[in-house]
Amino acid sequence: MEYAPAWARRPGVLRADTTLTLRTDATRTPGEGATRAPGKHFDRRPPGVAQNGTVYLVGAGPGDPDLLTVRAARLVASADVVVHDHLVGGEIVELARLDAQRIYVGKQSGRHAVSQARINRLLVDLAQRGMAVVRLKGGDPFIFGRGGEEIETLVDHGIPFEVVPGITAASGMAAYAGIPLTHRDYAQSCVFVTGHIKEGGGEPDWAALARPRQTVVIYMGMGALTQITRRLVDHGLPADTPAAVVRHATTAQQQVLTATLGTLAERVAASGIEPPGLIVVGEVVRLQAQMQWFRPETRNRAAIRQRQHS
Repeated sequence: MEYAPAWARRPGVLRADTTLTLRTDATRTPGEGATRAPGKHFDRRPPGVAQNGTVYLVGAGPGDPDLLTVRAARLVASADVVVHDHLVGGEIVELARLDAQRIYVGKQSGRHAVSQARINRLLVDLAQRGMAVVRLKGGDPFIFGRGGEEIETLVDHGIPFEVVPGITAASGMAAYAGIPLTHRDYAQSCVFVTGHIKEGGGEPDWAALARPRQTVVIYMGMGALTQITRRLVDHGLPADTPAAVVRHATTAQQQVLTATLGTLAERVAASGIEPPGLIVVGEVVRLQAQMQWFRPETRNRAAIRQRQHS
């Protein structure tokens, strides 16, 4: 079954789910990979030169291409290879050169195109061919982006690297949904946590997350929303604590649903909202109706007009 987004299945975007074997243009089949100049080989090193290329771990931000940093945009535009995730928008990947390789290694909940170990190995292989490699990740590489794991592998193989921070999903979501993560009257602290729940252990510190006067933002928790809300209530948060789910934050597809801990799971199920999304818990959610400013439908109309005039 195909799990890649539609734009990642277009000609010009390589998939790495069947093989990570890298070939020169001379051996690549017609239509595979991005268009490259005739005779230009995938291995960029001069004959006999063994210098490794550099891997740039680049945060692509929360979704809106306008939130990409200037440095990130420059690196994507100059890279030989862009290795990108599921949550990186097509408009950002399209900033790459026409002759650059684009390799999709997207992950969704329970649907991994490529294992993390193979992604780590791919980055090493590309750099050892002398390539300038951009590892493009949604949000920020060091906030639930597994950037640290990839760097450990690069260090083990002597590959030079740089890290370019991005606006993490929680910050972008908060700004575009109208939910301030901190507020003197409601929350003096903010916690980011992964929502993966495993049988037999490995769960978050629920007692710490259920403290009053803090905001909790839960990444990758949509699939366990019922368990998460129940555990927070069981560990002391009132069932009427404000809570929200935000999907596709900062984009024209953004959806915001506010409720309480006691009703959130039921309301999300009834609404049809599916992963990926962020869960926000805390009194600051009460401010969402007052502070919302972003209108996805306006962004949609602007995008349509831009395509019509392009």
